[in-house]
Amino acid sequence: MGMETDLLSKTNETGLIVIAGIFLMFFMSILLLLFFYFSKKKIIQKELEKKTLELDYQKDLINATLEVQETERKRIAQDLHDDISSKLNIVSLNSHLLTTPDLNAEEISDITVTIINLVTKALDNSRRIAHDLLPPVLDKFGLHAGLEELCFEFNSSKSIAVNFENEVKFNDDDKNRHLHVFRIIQELMNNSLRHGKATAVSLTFKEENGKIVCNYSDNGKGFDVKSPQVKKGLGMKNIESRIIFLQGTMTIDSVINKGTNVNFNF
Repeated sequence: MGMETDLLSKTNETGLIVIAGIFLMFFMSILLLLFFYFSKKKIIQKELEKKTLELDYQKDLINATLEVQETERKRIAQDLHDDISSKLNIVSLNSHLLTTPDLNAEEISDITVTIINLVTKALDNSRRIAHDLLPPVLDKFGLHAGLEELCFEFNSSKSIAVNFENEVKFNDDDKNRHLHVFRIIQELMNNSLRHGKATAVSLTFKEENGKIVCNYSDNGKGFDVKSPQVKKGLGMKNIESRIIFLQGTMTIDSVINKGTNVNFNF
């Protein structure tokens, strides 16, 4: 009878241990499930926040690009109206004057010279506008020639010295992409001259790991890269949108009074 009682007691203890073990495993399983659930939720939340930031950044770039395009359209429209349209109006008026009866030879000569001068200026301005839209050298002879001409124009100003070195053979089939590269360099040079007050610029192109790498640096007064005004500037937004189009990356290193260095690839 005592042995049966001991056996029953041991059986009950074993059962309790098994039940406690099952309960503990069940409890641990719930804790693990809750841990994985909240961890996954946190990861998803961070991913959503990251996607939201990326979308906001993309929207800012698109808005900046559209604003730059609109500003450029207004500038071109103003140039056409102020420079070309006004001159052609005067040409038209002078042409009508030539039909005036009893004009002497001197008057006819003066009116003709005025017409020729105005037409010449209108042609020069139309070429300048066309050059701003798409540089002829870039279109006909490629990116290298277009950059050489750009550097020559800046060097001709005697305000800044540009050193251009290129170790890359650009593919002529990529003219649309090369126009973006040209505009990036043009924007950087304008910034160096106007805002940075630089007197020297270095521009190099090399090929590294299957990508073309551009290194641009100047000796200007530099700027605070983290400044909100710099990040929100139309010029910088325009450059960033072009880099995205080129599927490249860009790094900017600038220190106050120690110049600016820009690296990008495409």
